[in-house]
Amino acid sequence: MGQTAPVSAFLWITVVSLAAWCWLLLCQGFFWRTDVRLPRRREPEAWPSVCVVVPARDEAAVLPASLPSLLAQDYPGRAEVFLVDDGSTDGTGELARALSERHGGLPLTVGSPGEPPAGWTGKLWAVRHGIALARAREPEYLLLTDADIAHAPDSLRELVAAAHGGGFDVVSQMARLRVESRWERLVVPAFVYFFAQLYPFRWIGRRGSRTAAAAGGCVLLRAGMAEKARIPDAIRHAVIDDVALARAVKGAGGRVWLGLADRVDSVRPYPRLHDLWRMVSRSAYAQLRHNPPLLLGTVAGLALVYLVPPVAVIAGAAAGSAPVAAVGALAWAVMAGTYTPMLRYYRQPLWLAPLLPYTAFLYLLMTVDSAVQHYRGRGAAWKGRTYARPDTVPDEG
Repeated sequence: MGQTAPVSAFLWITVVSLAAWCWLLLCQGFFWRTDVRLPRRREPEAWPSVCVVVPARDEAAVLPASLPSLLAQDYPGRAEVFLVDDGSTDGTGELARALSERHGGLPLTVGSPGEPPAGWTGKLWAVRHGIALARAREPEYLLLTDADIAHAPDSLRELVAAAHGGGFDVVSQMARLRVESRWERLVVPAFVYFFAQLYPFRWIGRRGSRTAAAAGGCVLLRAGMAEKARIPDAIRHAVIDDVALARAVKGAGGRVWLGLADRVDSVRPYPRLHDLWRMVSRSAYAQLRHNPPLLLGTVAGLALVYLVPPVAVIAGAAAGSAPVAAVGALAWAVMAGTYTPMLRYYRQPLWLAPLLPYTAFLYLLMTVDSAVQHYRGRGAAWKGRTYARPDTVPDEG
């Protein structure tokens, strides 16, 4: 009797986990599908002018693989690139000028914003400087893209056509991240999978939907909406700036679209687990609004949804409880099935799908570590800059 009660209780926990997976499978915007790509494109009769803004801090290692792709854009209208060198110590600005002279293509301006004032993240301060430089050209669109993002030659053309054809104020693509090292293969596809679970792409582009998100590596923004939504001033202290930008645009009455990219790629390597850990933990607790109860709920939720199924299979087999093992196996199978499309998108072997609980456990630890770093006063960081906690920053109104 004493042994039956714990088994029965764990069976019910496993049933709840399976029910959660059935709900995620059918009711969370089909987040697991990877067919949300650029919407229907309609080329404008007159191509609008575009200014490309690239914030860059110590990016000399990746610029040779990314900047030439921007300069080589095959765009029918007027376009210009503004690279903002945010206090680099590795010659980023000089390298950018040299690449422009060597490759030609779109005009390049390299600017420097100086040290960010209190209340600004360095990246957004650099973006603000780039947008200020671009305003002199009176562009109709701004392409905000990171220094590690390589674009196919028709990327800008396709983005503008999608925004024009769909009437969107923001068209953003989740760049395909690098997956070459062992840890990249294990962690990176799951990063995009979890992001889509939090912000289902289908909901973002739907009229009237409150779900808002963008991918900071590739954001085409209507310049008029940038002014209306006060971008980037309204989000100057945001660590997760892409999501904050999308929320600001939707709050100003704009329309946002986000999907997976076909030919927009990140060239930044994350060869070690430590590198990926820093990428995730930098903003994980900020995603939870630095809220301890929300952190506890997230840890419990991750454990229930991702860890209970494999534990149930092992514990059920060990205890001789076929129902526990069977329900756990079914929940684990649904989980792996929802992960399979993302692995296909990243061209990874499907045997990685059953390892998702292990990857989720790593993300759980990264999230907890993010909170620990926050309360130690280390805050978030971008390219060597550390930012104060939001509640310690004076509001400049």
